[in-house]
Amino acid sequence: MARIRFDGVSKRYGDVIAVRALNLDIHDREFVVLLGPSGCGKSTTLNMIAGLEEASEGELWFDDEVVNHIPPHHRDVAMVFQSYALYPHKTVYENIAFGLRMRRIAPAEVDRRVQDAAKKLEIANLLRRRPSQLSGGQRQRVALGRAMVRQPAVFLMDEPLSNLDAALRISMRAEIKHLHEEMRTTFVYVTHDQAEALTLADRIVVMRDGLIQQVGTPDEVYEHPSNMFVASFLGSPPINYLEGAIEDGASAPVFRRGSLRIGLPAGKLRDVSAAPVVLGIRPEDVMRDCPAGGPVLTGVVDSVLPVGSDRFLGLKVEGCDVFVRVDKETRHAQGERVNFGLLPERLHLFDKVSGGSVFGGAA
Repeated sequence: MARIRFDGVSKRYGDVIAVRALNLDIHDREFVVLLGPSGCGKSTTLNMIAGLEEASEGELWFDDEVVNHIPPHHRDVAMVFQSYALYPHKTVYENIAFGLRMRRIAPAEVDRRVQDAAKKLEIANLLRRRPSQLSGGQRQRVALGRAMVRQPAVFLMDEPLSNLDAALRISMRAEIKHLHEEMRTTFVYVTHDQAEALTLADRIVVMRDGLIQQVGTPDEVYEHPSNMFVASFLGSPPINYLEGAIEDGASAPVFRRGSLRIGLPAGKLRDVSAAPVVLGIRPEDVMRDCPAGGPVLTGVVDSVLPVGSDRFLGLKVEGCDVFVRVDKETRHAQGERVNFGLLPERLHLFDKVSGGSVFGGAA
Protein backbone atom coordinates (compact mmCIF):
# COMPACT_ATOMS: atom_id res chain seq x y z
CA MET A 1 0.00 0.00 0.00
CA ALA A 2 1.25 3.52 -0.76
CA ARG A 3 -1.35 6.20 -0.27
CA ILE A 4 0.20 9.66 0.26
CA ARG A 5 -1.70 12.48 1.93
CA PHE A 6 -0.70 16.09 2.52
CA ASP A 7 -2.69 17.71 5.31
CA GLY A 8 -2.11 21.48 5.42
CA VAL A 9 1.58 21.09 4.51
CA SER A 10 3.71 24.21 4.02
CA LYS A 11 7.42 24.59 3.36
CA ARG A 12 9.28 27.78 4.23
CA TYR A 13 12.83 28.88 3.50
CA GLY A 14 13.21 31.88 5.77
CA ASP A 15 10.72 34.46 4.51
CA VAL A 16 10.07 32.52 1.29
CA ILE A 17 7.08 30.19 1.22
CA ALA A 18 7.74 27.48 -1.37
CA VAL A 19 4.58 25.44 -0.68
CA ARG A 20 1.47 26.89 0.95
CA ALA A 21 -1.05 24.86 3.01
CA LEU A 22 -1.00 21.91 0.61
CA ASN A 23 -3.92 19.48 0.84
CA LEU A 24 -3.57 16.57 -1.55
CA ASP A 25 -4.54 12.90 -1.51
CA ILE A 26 -2.55 10.61 -3.82
CA HIS A 27 -4.18 7.20 -4.12
CA ASP A 28 -2.43 3.86 -3.90
CA ARG A 29 -0.98 2.81 -7.29
CA GLU A 30 -1.96 6.11 -8.88
CA PHE A 31 0.22 8.00 -11.37
CA VAL A 32 0.11 11.65 -10.32
CA VAL A 33 1.94 14.40 -12.19
CA LEU A 34 2.85 17.67 -10.47
CA LEU A 35 2.79 20.26 -13.24
CA GLY A 36 3.74 23.92 -13.22
CA PRO A 37 6.40 26.51 -14.09
CA SER A 38 9.79 26.78 -12.41
CA GLY A 39 9.49 27.92 -8.82
CA CYS A 40 5.89 26.76 -8.33
CA GLY A 41 6.76 24.32 -5.54
CA LYS A 42 6.42 21.02 -7.37
CA SER A 43 9.98 19.76 -6.77
CA THR A 44 9.80 20.88 -3.13
CA THR A 45 6.61 18.83 -2.80
CA LEU A 46 8.35 15.80 -4.29
CA ASN A 47 11.35 16.27 -2.00
CA MET A 48 9.07 16.32 1.04
CA ILE A 49 7.63 12.96 -0.03
CA ALA A 50 11.17 11.61 -0.40
CA GLY A 51 12.21 13.01 2.99
CA LEU A 52 14.87 15.25 1.45
CA GLU A 53 12.96 18.28 2.75
CA GLU A 54 11.05 18.51 6.03
CA ALA A 55 7.64 20.18 6.14
CA SER A 56 7.52 23.46 8.06
CA GLU A 57 3.84 23.01 8.90
CA GLY A 58 1.17 20.34 8.53
CA GLU A 59 1.35 16.55 8.32
CA LEU A 60 2.50 14.20 5.58
CA TRP A 61 0.96 10.74 5.75
CA PHE A 62 1.98 7.44 4.13
CA ASP A 63 -1.11 5.26 4.51
CA ASP A 64 -1.95 5.51 8.25
CA GLU A 65 1.41 6.86 9.44
CA VAL A 66 2.69 10.43 9.77
CA VAL A 67 6.17 10.47 8.20
CA ASN A 68 7.28 14.06 8.82
CA HIS A 69 10.27 12.99 10.90
CA ILE A 70 10.98 9.61 9.30
CA PRO A 71 14.33 9.70 7.41
CA PRO A 72 14.45 9.01 3.64
CA HIS A 73 15.97 5.52 3.91
CA HIS A 74 13.02 4.34 6.04
CA ARG A 75 10.28 5.64 3.73
CA ASP A 76 10.38 2.89 1.07
CA VAL A 77 10.66 5.35 -1.82
CA ALA A 78 12.90 5.40 -4.89
CA MET A 79 13.74 8.56 -6.81
CA VAL A 80 14.90 9.29 -10.34
CA PHE A 81 16.61 12.66 -10.76
CA GLN A 82 16.89 14.99 -13.75
CA SER A 83 20.69 14.60 -13.71
CA TYR A 84 20.52 10.73 -13.56
CA ALA A 85 23.09 10.82 -10.67
CA LEU A 86 24.99 7.73 -11.86
CA TYR A 87 28.38 6.76 -10.45
CA PRO A 88 30.81 7.42 -13.33
CA HIS A 89 33.42 4.89 -12.13
CA LYS A 90 30.93 2.02 -11.84
CA THR A 91 29.50 -0.14 -14.62
CA VAL A 92 25.81 -0.14 -15.47
CA TYR A 93 25.43 -3.39 -13.53
CA GLU A 94 27.16 -1.90 -10.49
CA ASN A 95 25.08 1.28 -10.64
CA ILE A 96 21.83 -0.67 -10.69
CA ALA A 97 22.97 -3.09 -8.00
CA PHE A 98 24.53 -0.53 -5.65
CA GLY A 99 21.44 0.27 -3.57
CA LEU A 100 20.60 -3.42 -3.13
CA ARG A 101 24.12 -4.23 -1.98
CA MET A 102 24.00 -1.39 0.53
CA ARG A 103 20.86 -2.99 1.96
CA ARG A 104 22.72 -6.34 2.20
CA ILE A 105 20.44 -8.17 -0.23
CA ALA A 106 21.72 -11.65 -1.07
CA PRO A 107 24.01 -11.66 -4.16
CA ALA A 108 21.81 -14.11 -6.06
CA GLU A 109 18.72 -11.91 -5.47
CA VAL A 110 20.69 -8.80 -6.49
CA ASP A 111 21.68 -10.46 -9.75
CA ARG A 112 18.14 -11.63 -10.43
CA ARG A 113 16.68 -8.16 -9.92
CA VAL A 114 19.38 -6.42 -11.98
CA GLN A 115 19.04 -8.85 -14.88
CA ASP A 116 15.23 -8.61 -14.77
CA ALA A 117 15.27 -4.79 -14.79
CA ALA A 118 17.87 -4.68 -17.55
CA LYS A 119 15.77 -6.99 -19.70
CA LYS A 120 12.60 -4.94 -19.19
CA LEU A 121 14.42 -1.70 -20.01
CA GLU A 122 16.32 -3.26 -22.96
CA ILE A 123 19.76 -2.47 -21.56
CA ALA A 124 20.93 -6.05 -20.88
CA ASN A 125 23.68 -5.62 -23.48
CA LEU A 126 24.99 -2.51 -21.71
CA LEU A 127 25.61 -3.94 -18.23
CA ARG A 128 29.41 -3.92 -18.59
CA ARG A 129 29.63 -0.35 -19.86
CA ARG A 130 30.24 2.79 -17.83
CA PRO A 131 27.94 5.87 -17.94
CA SER A 132 30.40 7.80 -20.15
CA GLN A 133 29.88 5.17 -22.85
CA LEU A 134 26.08 5.62 -22.89
CA SER A 135 23.69 7.95 -24.67
CA GLY A 136 21.31 10.17 -22.72
CA GLY A 137 18.43 7.77 -23.25
CA GLN A 138 20.52 4.81 -22.11
CA ARG A 139 21.62 6.66 -18.97
CA GLN A 140 17.99 7.43 -18.20
CA ARG A 141 17.13 3.75 -18.48
CA VAL A 142 19.93 2.91 -16.06
CA ALA A 143 18.56 5.45 -13.58
CA LEU A 144 15.11 3.90 -13.94
CA GLY A 145 16.55 0.43 -13.46
CA ARG A 146 18.36 1.46 -10.29
CA ALA A 147 15.05 2.66 -8.85
CA MET A 148 13.07 -0.34 -10.15
CA VAL A 149 15.18 -2.97 -8.40
CA ARG A 150 14.43 -1.38 -5.05
CA GLN A 151 10.79 -2.48 -5.55
CA PRO A 152 9.62 0.65 -3.71
CA ALA A 153 6.16 1.48 -2.47
CA VAL A 154 6.51 4.96 -3.99
CA PHE A 155 8.36 5.83 -7.21
CA LEU A 156 9.37 9.51 -7.51
CA MET A 157 10.60 11.24 -10.68
CA ASP A 158 11.88 14.82 -10.90
CA GLU A 159 11.84 16.00 -14.54
CA PRO A 160 13.63 12.82 -15.68
CA LEU A 161 13.26 13.48 -19.42
CA SER A 162 14.22 17.15 -19.61
CA ASN A 163 17.77 16.41 -20.85
CA LEU A 164 16.60 14.26 -23.76
CA ASP A 165 15.80 15.32 -27.32
CA ALA A 166 12.17 15.58 -28.44
CA ALA A 167 11.95 12.22 -30.22
CA LEU A 168 13.56 10.34 -27.34
CA ARG A 169 11.27 12.03 -24.81
CA ILE A 170 8.25 10.61 -26.64
CA SER A 171 9.58 7.05 -26.60
CA MET A 172 10.65 7.32 -22.96
CA ARG A 173 7.16 8.50 -21.97
CA ALA A 174 5.81 5.23 -23.33
CA GLU A 175 8.48 3.32 -21.38
CA ILE A 176 7.59 5.06 -18.12
CA LYS A 177 3.86 4.49 -18.65
CA HIS A 178 4.52 0.81 -19.28
CA LEU A 179 6.77 0.68 -16.22
CA HIS A 180 3.95 1.99 -14.02
CA GLU A 181 1.56 -0.61 -15.37
CA GLU A 182 4.07 -3.38 -14.64
CA MET A 183 5.18 -2.22 -11.19
CA ARG A 184 1.64 -1.45 -9.96
CA THR A 185 2.94 1.05 -7.41
CA THR A 186 2.40 4.74 -6.69
CA PHE A 187 4.17 7.13 -9.08
CA VAL A 188 4.65 10.85 -8.43
CA TYR A 189 6.20 12.69 -11.36
CA VAL A 190 7.33 16.32 -11.59
CA THR A 191 7.45 18.21 -14.88
CA HIS A 192 6.87 21.59 -16.51
CA ASP A 193 6.09 19.85 -19.80
CA GLN A 194 2.33 19.73 -20.38
CA ALA A 195 2.68 16.99 -23.03
CA GLU A 196 4.31 14.69 -20.47
CA ALA A 197 1.56 15.43 -17.96
CA LEU A 198 -1.27 14.80 -20.41
CA THR A 199 0.37 11.59 -21.68
CA LEU A 200 1.35 9.99 -18.39
CA ALA A 201 -0.98 11.07 -15.61
CA ASP A 202 -3.98 9.43 -14.04
CA ARG A 203 -4.42 12.84 -12.40
CA ILE A 204 -2.63 16.14 -12.88
CA VAL A 205 -1.91 18.58 -10.04
CA VAL A 206 -1.37 22.05 -11.52
CA MET A 207 0.65 24.31 -9.21
CA ARG A 208 1.53 27.99 -9.14
CA ASP A 209 3.38 30.00 -6.48
CA GLY A 210 3.22 27.08 -4.05
CA LEU A 211 -0.55 26.68 -4.38
CA ILE A 212 -2.63 24.02 -6.11
CA GLN A 213 -4.64 25.56 -8.94
CA GLN A 214 -6.53 22.44 -10.02
CA VAL A 215 -6.48 18.65 -9.58
CA GLY A 216 -8.13 16.36 -12.11
CA THR A 217 -7.73 13.84 -14.89
CA PRO A 218 -5.96 15.09 -18.02
CA ASP A 219 -9.32 15.51 -19.77
CA GLU A 220 -10.85 17.40 -16.83
CA VAL A 221 -7.95 19.81 -16.49
CA TYR A 222 -7.68 20.43 -20.23
CA GLU A 223 -11.36 20.68 -21.08
CA HIS A 224 -12.65 22.34 -17.90
CA PRO A 225 -9.85 24.53 -16.51
CA SER A 226 -10.63 26.21 -13.21
CA ASN A 227 -8.89 29.47 -14.12
CA MET A 228 -6.96 31.31 -16.81
CA PHE A 229 -3.58 30.09 -15.57
CA VAL A 230 -4.56 26.43 -15.91
CA ALA A 231 -6.17 27.03 -19.29
CA SER A 232 -3.09 28.77 -20.69
CA PHE A 233 -0.57 26.32 -19.20
CA LEU A 234 -2.12 23.37 -21.06
CA GLY A 235 -2.34 23.43 -24.85
CA SER A 236 0.02 24.09 -27.74
CA PRO A 237 -0.40 26.63 -29.20
CA PRO A 238 -1.92 28.04 -26.00
CA ILE A 239 -5.54 29.03 -25.63
CA ASN A 240 -6.62 32.34 -27.20
CA TYR A 241 -8.02 35.06 -24.97
CA LEU A 242 -10.41 37.84 -25.98
CA GLU A 243 -11.42 40.46 -23.44
CA GLY A 244 -14.99 41.72 -23.57
CA ALA A 245 -18.32 41.87 -21.77
CA ILE A 246 -21.54 39.89 -21.46
CA GLU A 247 -24.89 41.02 -22.78
CA ASP A 248 -28.29 39.32 -22.78
CA GLY A 249 -29.21 37.46 -25.94
CA ALA A 250 -32.57 36.23 -27.17
CA SER A 251 -32.08 32.69 -25.85
CA ALA A 252 -28.62 32.73 -24.23
CA PRO A 253 -26.00 35.23 -23.06
CA VAL A 254 -23.67 36.69 -25.67
CA PHE A 255 -20.00 37.63 -25.42
CA ARG A 256 -19.30 41.03 -26.98
CA ARG A 257 -16.05 42.62 -28.12
CA GLY A 258 -16.41 45.49 -30.56
CA SER A 259 -18.49 44.22 -33.46
CA LEU A 260 -17.85 40.58 -32.51
CA ARG A 261 -20.80 38.71 -30.96
CA ILE A 262 -20.41 35.08 -29.81
CA GLY A 263 -23.29 33.15 -28.23
CA LEU A 264 -22.47 31.27 -25.03
CA PRO A 265 -23.98 28.03 -23.71
CA ALA A 266 -27.28 28.72 -21.99
CA GLY A 267 -27.52 28.08 -18.26
CA LYS A 268 -23.76 27.85 -17.67
CA LEU A 269 -22.85 31.30 -16.33
CA ARG A 270 -22.66 31.82 -12.59
CA ASP A 271 -23.42 35.53 -13.04
CA VAL A 272 -24.54 36.85 -16.42
CA SER A 273 -23.74 40.39 -15.34
CA ALA A 274 -20.10 39.53 -14.58
CA ALA A 275 -17.88 42.09 -16.33
CA PRO A 276 -15.31 42.44 -17.64
CA VAL A 277 -14.75 38.89 -18.83
CA VAL A 278 -12.25 36.97 -20.94
CA LEU A 279 -13.37 34.47 -23.57
CA GLY A 280 -11.08 31.48 -24.13
CA ILE A 281 -10.97 29.68 -27.49
CA ARG A 282 -8.58 26.78 -28.03
CA PRO A 283 -6.95 26.75 -31.49
CA GLU A 284 -8.39 23.33 -32.37
CA ASP A 285 -11.95 24.22 -31.37
CA VAL A 286 -12.93 25.91 -34.63
CA MET A 287 -14.89 24.54 -37.60
CA ARG A 288 -14.56 25.38 -41.28
CA ASP A 289 -18.36 25.35 -41.55
CA CYS A 290 -20.52 27.89 -39.75
CA PRO A 291 -23.78 26.23 -38.65
CA ALA A 292 -26.86 28.40 -39.05
CA GLY A 293 -27.46 30.41 -35.91
CA GLY A 294 -24.25 29.20 -34.26
CA PRO A 295 -21.44 31.43 -32.96
CA VAL A 296 -18.96 32.62 -35.57
CA LEU A 297 -15.37 33.82 -35.17
CA THR A 298 -14.51 36.44 -37.83
CA GLY A 299 -11.02 37.73 -38.49
CA VAL A 300 -8.35 38.60 -41.06
CA VAL A 301 -5.52 36.15 -41.82
CA ASP A 302 -2.24 37.65 -40.63
CA SER A 303 0.02 34.58 -40.95
CA VAL A 304 -0.03 31.00 -42.23
CA LEU A 305 2.19 28.48 -40.43
CA PRO A 306 2.38 24.93 -41.91
CA VAL A 307 3.26 22.27 -39.30
CA GLY A 308 3.11 19.04 -41.28
CA SER A 309 -0.33 17.51 -40.80
CA ASP A 310 -1.93 20.84 -39.81
CA ARG A 311 -1.74 24.56 -40.44
CA PHE A 312 -1.91 27.31 -37.87
CA LEU A 313 -3.56 30.50 -39.00
CA GLY A 314 -2.77 33.70 -37.18
CA LEU A 315 -5.86 35.94 -37.26
CA LYS A 316 -6.51 39.53 -36.31
CA VAL A 317 -9.81 39.56 -34.44
CA GLU A 318 -11.00 42.94 -33.16
CA GLY A 319 -7.42 44.04 -32.50
CA CYS A 320 -6.35 40.73 -30.90
CA ASP A 321 -4.06 37.98 -32.20
CA VAL A 322 -5.87 34.64 -32.41
CA PHE A 323 -4.38 31.35 -33.60
CA VAL A 324 -6.54 28.56 -35.02
CA ARG A 325 -5.62 25.06 -36.13
CA VAL A 326 -6.92 23.80 -39.48
CA ASP A 327 -6.12 20.79 -41.64
CA LYS A 328 -3.42 21.05 -44.27
CA GLU A 329 -5.97 21.08 -47.09
CA THR A 330 -7.48 24.35 -45.82
CA ARG A 331 -5.95 27.18 -47.83
CA HIS A 332 -6.19 30.85 -46.93
CA ALA A 333 -4.13 33.79 -48.09
CA GLN A 334 -2.65 36.51 -45.94
CA GLY A 335 -5.09 39.43 -45.72
CA GLU A 336 -8.13 37.25 -46.42
CA ARG A 337 -11.20 37.75 -44.24
CA VAL A 338 -12.39 34.40 -42.85
CA ASN A 339 -15.20 32.98 -40.74
CA PHE A 340 -14.95 29.92 -38.50
CA GLY A 341 -17.77 28.22 -36.66
CA LEU A 342 -17.54 27.65 -32.91
CA LEU A 343 -19.18 25.12 -30.62
CA PRO A 344 -20.65 26.94 -27.58
CA GLU A 345 -19.92 23.99 -25.29
CA ARG A 346 -16.20 24.16 -26.20
CA LEU A 347 -15.81 27.80 -25.19
CA HIS A 348 -14.29 28.97 -21.90
CA LEU A 349 -15.18 32.12 -20.00
CA PHE A 350 -13.26 33.72 -17.14
CA ASP A 351 -13.61 36.67 -14.81
CA LYS A 352 -10.95 39.16 -15.90
CA VAL A 353 -10.15 40.32 -12.36
CA SER A 354 -9.90 36.99 -10.52
CA GLY A 355 -9.01 34.82 -13.52
CA GLY A 356 -11.47 32.17 -12.34
CA SER A 357 -13.96 30.38 -14.56
CA VAL A 358 -17.44 31.94 -14.52
CA PHE A 359 -19.09 28.84 -15.88
CA GLY A 360 -21.14 27.13 -13.18
CA GLY A 361 -20.66 23.74 -14.83
CA ALA A 362 -18.53 22.16 -17.52
CA ALA A 363 -18.20 24.56 -20.40
